[in-house]
Amino acid sequence: MKGGMSKKSTSPQNWREARRMRAWELHEAGWKQKDIAAALGVSEGAVSQWFKKAKTQGVQALRHQPPPGRQAQLSPEQMAQLPDLLARGAMAFGFRGDVWTTARVVEMIKQQFGVSYHRAHASRLLRRVKYSRQKPIQKATQRNEAAIQAWKEERWPVLKKSPRRKSGR
Repeated sequence: MKGGMSKKSTSPQNWREARRMRAWELHEAGWKQKDIAAALGVSEGAVSQWFKKAKTQGVQALRHQPPPGRQAQLSPEQMAQLPDLLARGAMAFGFRGDVWTTARVVEMIKQQFGVSYHRAHASRLLRRVKYSRQKPIQKATQRNEAAIQAWKEERWPVLKKSPRRKSGR
């Protein structure tokens, strides 16, 4: 397995890190940059960037860095509780109707965990726990179902255009 990646550290999370570290090992063993790039299946530019970073910041800079950004407000344990809370239904948390909207999810999270989220982020949380948000069906309160049905049966057929006859071309 000359020049290939070692099998010991190729989990989905750190295979890129293992590739960078292997490149450094090969560099230390005297390999040329173009040979390292070919052996690892990357561009010479990538190898060059890795070596520049290792030389200026140290070899530890080649290790995986956590993604930048704010830390999650809900702990993993709280995220694990979320599907069970959603399964209890919206009415269990004082909402009228048993439909979860993002606004209701935000309010429920604030009630249960004391954490505030924006509605747009609530949909991301729901996707992460494999739950789709629900939109309530908005119907007018003065809606007259009998009149609507009568219109569909009597007036609509008159207004509806019928397909034109095909010419005999």
